[in-house]
Amino acid sequence: MNVALWVINIAVPVNGVDAWAANVDAQMANAAKAGARLLVMPEYAAEQWLSFAPGNLSPSEEIPWMASQSAAAVEALRLLPARHGIGLLAGTMPVEVENAQEDRPPHVNRAHLLLPDGRIIVQDKLCLTPQEKNPDGWNLATGDQVTVIEWEGLRVATLVCLDIELPALAARLAPLQPDLLLVPSMTETEAGYNRVFSCARARATELYAVVCAVGIIGAAATGVPRAGYRSGAAAYLPSDNALGTTGLWNEIPLMSHADGPGPMLMVRELPIGRMRTLRSAGAEVWPGAWDASHVRFVES
Repeated sequence: MNVALWVINIAVPVNGVDAWAANVDAQMANAAKAGARLLVMPEYAAEQWLSFAPGNLSPSEEIPWMASQSAAAVEALRLLPARHGIGLLAGTMPVEVENAQEDRPPHVNRAHLLLPDGRIIVQDKLCLTPQEKNPDGWNLATGDQVTVIEWEGLRVATLVCLDIELPALAARLAPLQPDLLLVPSMTETEAGYNRVFSCARARATELYAVVCAVGIIGAAATGVPRAGYRSGAAAYLPSDNALGTTGLWNEIPLMSHADGPGPMLMVRELPIGRMRTLRSAGAEVWPGAWDASHVRFVES
């Protein structure tokens, strides 16, 4: 499996959803030409849309406005996987929830995985940052399920940014034996980047799976100064002598800005078949889907 991870520079302005989708189209063409079977975009790739939003949106108005563009964005991307013959994880975008409960915010942060066979698999973020929960800020609701799909002979799941930091979630996921976890992320600080990427690396060993993480960089061109993002891209494997001792397959290190649309990391020949064999029998010390249910905790 070859995977392309696109570190999107959202500082590049676009003049509409169609122009944004055209950029994705071009990057999918590049990824397909390079041999990728999947292009992965970061969390809140949709924040680049704020460059053509009405001026002076307040923080609490940004999510509803981006959500108003999401259906058109997904429709603009829908045919691209079949055209290029590769999958697309289109980062995340705010989406309005149908029949939202009155006591819950009306929007979620949703990832869309579009496949060449026409399937669109969605994954809502499960655990939110303080800004995402702030009623005077982005004010989002949480998702409540994880979807594991079969594609290209692999079991694939998406965990959005902070969700990869949750060992309790990984323990629930382990019995489903995912082969590939996709982690679109958005981090403002070096600390945030290290939280997401170090936990992605840990999950690779914990789940005996490949984990691919990618983030955005720069700040949306709104005409008003706003905090920029720092991130990179990486593919992690279980730390096992048979797979390489470091657990790191390839990476773009932490960065804060770039020229043009942002760099793409081509992750080549991920040894997923070998990894699955070792997971079944032959891994050095992997204990399997270990949930600690038999362990007693004592305070003294």
